[in-house]
Amino acid sequence: MNRDKPIGISDLSLYLPRPHIELRTLLEHRIRSTPSLERRLRRALSTTGQLDMRFPELWQDNSTLAAQSTHDLLTAKHAPDISRLRYISVGTETPVDHSKPVAAYVEGMLQRGGLDIPTSLSTSQVQHACAGGTVALMSVGALLQLSSCEDESGVVICSDIARYDAPSTAEITQGAGAVAMSVENDPKLVEMDLATPGYSSKDVDDFFRPLGSTTAKVKGGYSVQCYHEALDAAFLDHCARRESAPDKVLTETDMFVVHVPFYRMAITAMSNLLSKHVGGAEQDIERFLDDRGFYDGLDPTRYIGNIYSGSAYMALMFQLAERYSALGDDIVGKSVLLASYGSGNTMVVLSMKVAETAPQVIAEWNLDRVLANTRETSIDEYEAWLEYPFNREEYAQRIENIEIPSGAYHLASIREDGYREYRVG
Repeated sequence: MNRDKPIGISDLSLYLPRPHIELRTLLEHRIRSTPSLERRLRRALSTTGQLDMRFPELWQDNSTLAAQSTHDLLTAKHAPDISRLRYISVGTETPVDHSKPVAAYVEGMLQRGGLDIPTSLSTSQVQHACAGGTVALMSVGALLQLSSCEDESGVVICSDIARYDAPSTAEITQGAGAVAMSVENDPKLVEMDLATPGYSSKDVDDFFRPLGSTTAKVKGGYSVQCYHEALDAAFLDHCARRESAPDKVLTETDMFVVHVPFYRMAITAMSNLLSKHVGGAEQDIERFLDDRGFYDGLDPTRYIGNIYSGSAYMALMFQLAERYSALGDDIVGKSVLLASYGSGNTMVVLSMKVAETAPQVIAEWNLDRVLANTRETSIDEYEAWLEYPFNREEYAQRIENIEIPSGAYHLASIREDGYREYRVG
């Protein structure tokens, strides 16, 4: 049993599908077709602060996004020993099967992709809107701490495709992507404090996706209110467990990472928390966050959109990369406060600390390349994606003449009984 050893994340890998569309292009298209929406759409674009949106190729689904990010993680320089892999857990609200977890499909795809993934492991899926990945991370971390084998590891994948009714004001907060994390004892990147997480949960209908629906239903203003209330409650619970005053916890934290449903939501959430528990004028709060690289670390999310369960960990990657760029090796030992929100709802507030070997890990990332690996799409291609899901015959017809990139995980076919068959390009 390794309860006295630190547990945490040794590396992260971000995968984003290449198709993207500029939101101003989408907005002008929607205004031409539905002029009555103009005022609401322009206000929504201004309120969110979003600029672009990523969405999958026609041959991709949530399982392939998860597999691609995990393949990149397990073939990176700081990859764990695959033979010691014990857990693959996926946090998602975009399942592809009512019974079989995305993690099981990922295991099979990785094996077909040439990785020697052992069968002596546990695959699972955790669902709680955008917080499923955090619950999976904490669960796998706790299991590894309790294991009799100190060199075992786990992979946690936060993978989602955010979709809403179109046209609507929520449409501009769509997105897609996956973050895979290696979880180990004596982690190389960040250590987690599993003894003091703060929680808040309520049964509310701010956001949900009915059975059989491919799009989520959201009450925008109410969901924002629920986010703020849950963040404050979970943060206070976290402070109580740390036996530390809220203002002390905030002022002594070096980095803040929160769930990012849209760019300005994250800024408002942290500003409100600081205003309530630390105080100060608006410009003082802005300076406090700017000194910690909060805005620079958050900015790339404007070009991606909401990736649901992965949004907080995508923000963590960008925040760590920004701080490493600014501080170099002095990033070691810096404290991180992570807040993960899941509508419906739950909030987890978790403390982390940057590990001694983090600079070597972060130096291997190339997030600029991840962001640049994109292609601008037409309205027609975007609206073709909105027609998903397709029946097996239509899907086969649509991808028949598409050239799948070499090494790309993709949905090859859908069997007559509905089973999804995946391949590696």
